[in-house]
Amino acid sequence: RERSGMLSKVVGMANPDLSRFWESGRTIVAIGRNYGAHAKELGNAVPTKPFYFLKPVSSYLRPGSPIIIPKGVDVDHEVELAVVIGKTAKKLKEEEVYDYIGGYALALDLTGRNIQAEAKEKRLPWTQSKGYDCFCPISDFIPKDRIKDPMQVDLCLKINGNIKQKGNTSEMIFPISRLLQHVTSVMTLYPGDIVLTGTPSGVGPVLAGDVVEASIDGVIDFKFEAVAESD
Repeated sequence: RERSGMLSKVVGMANPDLSRFWESGRTIVAIGRNYGAHAKELGNAVPTKPFYFLKPVSSYLRPGSPIIIPKGVDVDHEVELAVVIGKTAKKLKEEEVYDYIGGYALALDLTGRNIQAEAKEKRLPWTQSKGYDCFCPISDFIPKDRIKDPMQVDLCLKINGNIKQKGNTSEMIFPISRLLQHVTSVMTLYPGDIVLTGTPSGVGPVLAGDVVEASIDGVIDFKFEAVAESD
């Protein structure tokens, strides 16, 4: 009886409502240094194979809630195209990757840059710098057919009305097909999980009082206000 109940839970999770993937997804995979100019602006080597890390799902932040700047943390913005997984993906071949994509989203991979720098200096994991609550602002779900070619997407981020990041996904070092092939060779991704595909150059600080706006040209946009963490 207990086994039957567990099976029902698994079956029930097989096809979650992707339109609310931030509630059903288990994993946020974030690709690092996937735009050459961004890697160089932070003084990092351009990778020869995809490089990634994980963010907790507790870092999701939906429009209408503020970005909270933690005390003592220098927060940087990174605008990204998120890929939403549509069905269980394991050891994918590049040519089949798009069959497993359920849709897309606009995302920010917020980073505690001083925390990250300290971890890198000590050769420790970056988890804290990427994992604060609210460090993954995320848009509504974008149906797959709204983006005809995800490798030709214009990304833009503004701080207080001033453009800070502007790039196109065609500038990626590794295309989406290669990213998902690589990630799923290591870990299984499930419906509702997302892969953040990297950020173009122009990353910079988000300060309390700032208004952060991001967009995928002609598809979706969002706005967040940043506030200082309260006592």
